[in-house]
Amino acid sequence: MTNPMQAKRHPFKDYAPKHFRFETDEDGRVATITLDRPEKKNPLTFESYEELGNLFRSLHRASDVRAIVITGAGGNFCSGGDVFEIIEPLTKMTMPDLIDFTRLTGDLVRQMRACPQPIISAIDGICVGAGAIIAMASDHRLATPEAKTAFLFTRVGLAGADMGACGILPRIIGQGRAAELLFTGRVMSAQEGLAWGFHNALHERDALLPAAQKFARMLTDGPWFAHAMTKKMLDQEWAMGIDQLIESEAQAQAICMATGDFRRAFEAFAAKAKPAFEGN
Repeated sequence: MTNPMQAKRHPFKDYAPKHFRFETDEDGRVATITLDRPEKKNPLTFESYEELGNLFRSLHRASDVRAIVITGAGGNFCSGGDVFEIIEPLTKMTMPDLIDFTRLTGDLVRQMRACPQPIISAIDGICVGAGAIIAMASDHRLATPEAKTAFLFTRVGLAGADMGACGILPRIIGQGRAAELLFTGRVMSAQEGLAWGFHNALHERDALLPAAQKFARMLTDGPWFAHAMTKKMLDQEWAMGIDQLIESEAQAQAICMATGDFRRAFEAFAAKAKPAFEGN
């Protein structure tokens, strides 16, 4: 994949991936990724895993894109790994090739969590397997009442421990609920997902993507450098004790207090105006 960061201004404006759709709004601040194989409910392939991982790795250095929306085409989010393009070849691989694949899939989650931009998943219809993992790895999840989410790895004889699910999912919905979903592979309804805190809100199908993009746009109008710091702290503090996390947040907040955005917010408050954040 060519390096989209080489351009000086709006480096992702003309980015054209091979295995999904990528669009930005008028000023390039909100990027929308659309998994676009609707005839198969938008499954992933070896190539799309790699291209998505490379995209999020590149977005780590993108100052123009400030929030990301992920969705699927044709009334479904993602049906996981393609049965004939991924699952069947895996049954014939040796252990070195298998560990290469599982590290490739895990790297997608790693890059999603490492990129500083908030990621919003807009989930409709089927959201299973690796699709459920992409939703899980996002920072904010909106869904339709028809959304059906399942971590169905045990249904194909695999562990629920896939792409970070055993570590991340309990932090979203709790240990007991996560264990149930990961052991059984059963479908979590949209209503359950909302009640359990997996989904942040439910929207009707026609309103889903606009709601996700509106939320993303709202974040980009805010202190987006500070949002990136919040995301980093949310990730880093998982493995910290109370003393470490309090000290870590003290340092992070001091860095934010040294930014122009902090000063601009005070000056706007004093002038009874709305602050214009610039990300520095």
